[in-house]
Amino acid sequence: MSDVLLATDADWIHDEVEAALGGANSQLRRVRRGADVVAAVQDRTPTLVVLDLQIGNMGGMAACTALRHESASGRLPRVPIIMLLDREHDVFLARRCDADGWLIKPLDSFRLRRAATAVEKGGTFIEGVPEGTPDPLLA
Repeated sequence: MSDVLLATDADWIHDEVEAALGGANSQLRRVRRGADVVAAVQDRTPTLVVLDLQIGNMGGMAACTALRHESASGRLPRVPIIMLLDREHDVFLARRCDADGWLIKPLDSFRLRRAATAVEKGGTFIEGVPEGTPDPLLA
């Protein structure tokens, strides 16, 4: 069974993710604040975390970074993370916080299911900039 944790304050994103990843063999949990992501993962480790880049006062990048720090310190297991980006230029944010995959809005069920499947199996899923493209922040 798939257990997906979604962090977004936008109802339309929740509806899109539920349509794509919800069903009889999965459970979708939602938090509306980025600050609640770590506690939700501590409560029950999901098979996938989906983070909206724009979430109130603690966005997806900060929530992703917090999860990676907790994992690196041994306080949480490493969980697969997909970030939902607003535009191609946000790809560097997803790379910076070590997301396993990202999609650029608007979303569609087909792309979201492909991304979730790839990331849950230990792979990656990227959009926007080819993976081999140099990171401008490292140049």
